[in-house]
Amino acid sequence: MKNHLLFFYLSVLVILSACTEYRKVVKSDDMQYKYDMALQYMEADKFTKAYPLLDELYIMYRGTEKGEKVAYMLAECEFGMRDYILSGHRFSQFHKNYPASNLSEKAQFLSAYCAYKMSPKTSLDQTDTYKAVRSFQLFTIEHSESEYIDSCNQLLDELRYKLEMKEYRAAKLYYKRESYRAASVALKNFNDRYPNSEYKEETWFLWYKASSLLAINSIREKKIERIEFALNAYSTFADRFPESRYRKEAVSLQETLEKNLEVTQNES
Repeated sequence: MKNHLLFFYLSVLVILSACTEYRKVVKSDDMQYKYDMALQYMEADKFTKAYPLLDELYIMYRGTEKGEKVAYMLAECEFGMRDYILSGHRFSQFHKNYPASNLSEKAQFLSAYCAYKMSPKTSLDQTDTYKAVRSFQLFTIEHSESEYIDSCNQLLDELRYKLEMKEYRAAKLYYKRESYRAASVALKNFNDRYPNSEYKEETWFLWYKASSLLAINSIREKKIERIEFALNAYSTFADRFPESRYRKEAVSLQETLEKNLEVTQNES
């Protein structure tokens, strides 16, 4: 019991001592001391302690040689605190303000990476995903031989797949809700934008089927035009996937379209 109490009191003393030491650092007027302590805190990943010091040093050293190092560390500190909005902005500003710095390239990459970290799950708005894609694309153009290129390309693939899944699910949702005109447009756009998608056979078939169901259920004035469009969609699908698993349903739907076309033409 005594040993436990002794350990408790010693722990409290250590904490109080650390708090007192940190308070001394924050209140000090010695900027070099604060700079040295900020470096120590950053090396120890104590970002919440380093941040107030770096924030003050950033103002004090702005426009000086040491200001470059402080500006970069402040961006790194915010990144370590997972404040990706502010960190991304600071890395971007560093890249613009210190283009000749040996840290400029890394700062540009990390700015894009912050946008990547802000990219939400597929069901949400993908504005940050598009921003990340543009940022990584710009980086690959400007630094084609960079050591970060492989990471860039890997992250780009991940982001593009997320955008692909977003459009794929949205297009299928139109189809499931029987909004066939919207589904036809969305599926065709998906097929054009992602020609190598793993879902291409399914989405080309659903485009044809949505176009067919739209045509069959159309008013007489639009029926012939839409049936002819759907039959052309069938030809496109059949040419692309002659051995498709949807072939039987596709042929059956084609026969239905041709019968509808004949009846509609006779009624005209």
